[in-house]
Amino acid sequence: MENWKNVMLDNESMWPKEGRVKLDAAHVDERGAIQSLVNFPMKNLSLISSKKGTVRSNHYHVTDWHYMYVLSGSFDYYYRPTGSTGAPAMIHVKAGEMVFTPPMEDHATVFLEDTQLLAMSRNPRDQEAYESDVRRVILIDPASITQ
Repeated sequence: MENWKNVMLDNESMWPKEGRVKLDAAHVDERGAIQSLVNFPMKNLSLISSKKGTVRSNHYHVTDWHYMYVLSGSFDYYYRPTGSTGAPAMIHVKAGEMVFTPPMEDHATVFLEDTQLLAMSRNPRDQEAYESDVRRVILIDPASITQ
């Protein structure tokens, strides 16, 4: 069933309006808690592990979007509209927080400590689909990062 990769599940009016995503209140009872992260159609959920001092992303997506929810650790998230030459904005993201990246937004992550996060995306993340949608940029030069 290969055609599922081409089915569009959402539109821009449904996306978060800001980079940092406010989470819905968790359902809590005597058994514990259930925290909804993405109550939204998506095609991929990935667990990403990153080491302190590393840089990921440094790209933008033509059609894909993704949420990133931090399980442990923290990172600085840099972003700006694709094509902009201005300095990127930055959000510090720590465990229990989530950011959203829309299509056509340059973004980079600088990991401040060993970090595990969940990435939830609109498009499938097999290598072929991913590479056909991503465009590399240097928003943050990895050589400029000091630990």
